[in-house]
Amino acid sequence: MLVRRCPWRSVLLHQLWRPRHIHTREAIYDKRWPDWQVVIGIEVHAQIKSRRKLFSESFTSRPGETPNTTVSAFDSAFPGTLPTLNPKCVELAVRTALALNSKVQHHSAFDRKHYFYSDLPAGYQITQRYAPLASGGYIKLSKGDVSVGITQIQLEQDTAKSTFDGLRRTSLIDLNRAGSGLMEIVSEPDMRSPEEAADYVRTLQAVLRCIGSSDGNMEQGSFRCDVNVSVNKHGQAHGTRCEIKNLNSVKFMMIAITSEVFRHIELLESGCSVPQDTRGFDENKAETFNLRSKADSPDYRYMPDPNIPPLLLSEEYIESIRKSMPDLPDATRARLLNLGLSERDTDVLMAIDSGREVGYDGELGKGAVSYFDSLAQQRDPRVVVNWMTHELIGQLTARKETFSDNPVSVEQLGELIDLVQDGKITGTSGKLLLKHIIANRSSSAPSVLAQELSLEAVSEDDSASTRAWCVEAIEVLPDEAEAVRQGNPRVLNKLVGKVMQLSRGRADAQSARVVLEDVLRR
Repeated sequence: MLVRRCPWRSVLLHQLWRPRHIHTREAIYDKRWPDWQVVIGIEVHAQIKSRRKLFSESFTSRPGETPNTTVSAFDSAFPGTLPTLNPKCVELAVRTALALNSKVQHHSAFDRKHYFYSDLPAGYQITQRYAPLASGGYIKLSKGDVSVGITQIQLEQDTAKSTFDGLRRTSLIDLNRAGSGLMEIVSEPDMRSPEEAADYVRTLQAVLRCIGSSDGNMEQGSFRCDVNVSVNKHGQAHGTRCEIKNLNSVKFMMIAITSEVFRHIELLESGCSVPQDTRGFDENKAETFNLRSKADSPDYRYMPDPNIPPLLLSEEYIESIRKSMPDLPDATRARLLNLGLSERDTDVLMAIDSGREVGYDGELGKGAVSYFDSLAQQRDPRVVVNWMTHELIGQLTARKETFSDNPVSVEQLGELIDLVQDGKITGTSGKLLLKHIIANRSSSAPSVLAQELSLEAVSEDDSASTRAWCVEAIEVLPDEAEAVRQGNPRVLNKLVGKVMQLSRGRADAQSARVVLEDVLRR
């Protein structure tokens, strides 16, 4: 269970002054900068997918919501209001820590980070600077044998959103986002290229979506990255790091890192030192720009928050969350491969599944893997995945729709696969039937639709229908028929295709081939 104790506590100085482990890796030679090593660390701010905010009863705002409508008195910093910790945010943060192999602290505490800006109503942000929720851990990247260490995971408030109105030359403040729960996930400086940084962000997004703690949506601002970059000669100590703030897409993050690396190298090769500063990224110019120098950095004047007691988590509470954890991407991938799926089909399913909708408060959305698992019960997994990846997803893609728009229920596609496997409809008819269901958003059973659309397979006893279609195909394609008679058997495939077209997929292709050969021999 989650326990909170009210007696006041002192700041954990041993955590503040704990020794930092310097991570080293083998030298990586990059042809873009052959004499230099790039060192990258990333701070991710992921919005917790909870229905309510971190310290108030206000609902978390949704994209497109009317400004300043999901705001409580506490969110807008009215005097006398007090915070009430949302236990769901704690639970989802603990899930994240366990998924990242971090050590969940039994004792953590909240601090005030003071700075004054228009999007921070209270003049301070509640965070966990000195006693974070979790520390340590790692995440394995999808490419190469590379693991990125995790320094710490902490809970904190999100700020409001400010928008500059150029026409009126004023800044507009929307407090809907103020007070929403954030997880700050700080990595060790273990990445050595823009590509590794991109892999880290994508892998982390997949993990957070998989466990339901965040939707990881960079475009909507619920997953933001601050990237620290330094450059040094091979074999030398790490260089001076610069921080690039608020990167909201993987593509721009890679461009920003590359731009910053070349800027560092240019300064060092010209004999200048790299000043430690905080930078932004200009997407139009594809280069970073200075926001403030180290000397101009604000003094945040951290202090313990007097209104929030220490957060104490019992071992039983942590273990209960561990036992209820959903499968992580690596475990899901291994399970799919053990079912006999190919690497390619597994990659397709996992890629589609990573984009599934994430529900509130840990509710897991139904994605492609869950759909596949339901379909594959008492069916050949390889047949099922073929229908999913090639036919269902292929037809959705042709209509410029995603898997989340899929109108075909598990029961419908399962019955359709069974009809094809039992020979009651042909594979071609099955594809036509699937196309009809998607186009018309039909909820009817495939067996009923097959009768209504006359797509039932021709029985083996009804050879007359097959023969009639074969004769018609020969009449329509006389040149191809003559080529087969002259000894060119490959042209027979075109005649078979014509039979399938005339029968609207009802004829069996192998039976049609046999009948065509018989008719052409006469």
